[in-house]
Amino acid sequence: MSLPKLLLSLCLAVVPAVCVAATPPRVMLASTYEAGIAVDEYWVSEKLDGVRGRWDGQRLWTRGGQPIAAPAWFTKGWPATPMDGELWLGRGRFEDVSVLVRLGTPDAPAWRGLRFMVFDLPAHGGRFGARVEAMRSLLGKAAVPWLQPVKQYRVADAAALDRMFDAVVTAGGEGLMLHHRDARYGAGRSEWLLKYKPYDDAEARVVGHTAGTGKYTGMLGALVVERPDGLRFRLGSGFSDAQRADPPPLGAWVTYRHNGLTTNGVPRFARFLRVRHEFPPPDPEG
Repeated sequence: MSLPKLLLSLCLAVVPAVCVAATPPRVMLASTYEAGIAVDEYWVSEKLDGVRGRWDGQRLWTRGGQPIAAPAWFTKGWPATPMDGELWLGRGRFEDVSVLVRLGTPDAPAWRGLRFMVFDLPAHGGRFGARVEAMRSLLGKAAVPWLQPVKQYRVADAAALDRMFDAVVTAGGEGLMLHHRDARYGAGRSEWLLKYKPYDDAEARVVGHTAGTGKYTGMLGALVVERPDGLRFRLGSGFSDAQRADPPPLGAWVTYRHNGLTTNGVPRFARFLRVRHEFPPPDPEG
C-alpha cells in the first residue's frame, strides 16, 4: 500500500477525530444548475479541477480545516484579506495538486507551477458584481503572478451558456460555475451559486472489494461502496491499472460520477473518479 493510502487508512480507522480540524472555514457551496434561469443575471467562470483553499489573511486552509503547508515565498505579498479560491495546476491535474497539499512538503518543485485562483472575497460584504471588481483590483495591485482572479464572464442567454459549456468540456475542463450578480457571500449551500457539469458526482465509503477476472485477475474487479444514507452498490469502472493493483482501502471515501438516479434511487452508470483524501465537513448553516 502506498504511503498516502496507508496514512488515510490509519486516520480513518484509528484516529478519525484528527482528520478534520475542529472549526473548518465557513464557505459558500454551490447548488446544481438547471435550465430556465435568467442566465444574463449571472457571472460565469470555468469550474477549476483543483483543491479548494481559504486564505484567512495570514495562512492557507483546506475546506476541511487543515492547514496547507505552502512555501513562505508562495504567499509572500498576498493581501491581508480573506480569499476563497482554488489551488490549481491546470486541467486534469487534480491528483497532482491533491498529493502536493496532502504531503505537506513546501520545498516540492511542483509549487513553482501552482496557482491560487481566487473566486470570491468572503469578508467583502458587497454583491458579487462588486466583489468581481474588487478581486480584479486587489490582485492586480498585489502583482503576484501565481495569485490570480478566476476569469469571470457574462453571457447573453442559455444558448451562449451552452456553447461556452461545450467549449470548456471539450477542452478538458470540468464545467462551469454561475454566480448571481446580486449574491452576497454566505456560508452554506446557496441557490445563488450554481455548478454546471456534464455529470453528477457524490461521495461513498469503501466497504468491500471484489476480485477481478480476465485481464484483471489478481487485481480489483470493483469497489463495494456505501452512501451516507446506507445504500450499497458497486463501482466497477473508471480505474487505471495502477489503481486496480493498489485499490482504495476499506474505510476510504471515494468520489464517483454518475448520470442521475434509477427509479430505485441507485446512481446510474456510476464510475470511480478519485479517492476523497479529505472528506468535506457537513454543509455549514447560513
